[in-house]
Amino acid sequence: MGFEVTGKLVAKFDTVQKTETFKTREFVIETSEDIGGRTVTNFIKFQTTQDRTSIVDRAQVGETVKVHFNLRGTKWEKNGQTSYFTNLDAWRIESVNLQQSSSANTMPAFESDAGFSTDAADDLPF
Repeated sequence: MGFEVTGKLVAKFDTVQKTETFKTREFVIETSEDIGGRTVTNFIKFQTTQDRTSIVDRAQVGETVKVHFNLRGTKWEKNGQTSYFTNLDAWRIESVNLQQSSSANTMPAFESDAGFSTDAADDLPF
């Protein structure tokens, strides 16, 4: 199941090579919402992995973006202790500024080429 959220890109971090065959990159967006007349600001950190680490390259800090992501959870046990981790794994980033000023056919999406795509043009014809 995929999720999406729109916010302002506030930080992009360098790609980190975790092992010889695994790399990650993180970035943060800022969102705001009105809760009972009070504005609440959230800073949401996303992770990209492997070939998707480059999807954030074309987005600029300060730009409004829409992030498509999957919610992932992991259980980790060591020395009798159990820990749980949750990751927001981003797989596509769209510039909202470009989306508003361009037609849907010409808007670039910052997406990995590997694995899958949710673009309508990639759907089966039936």
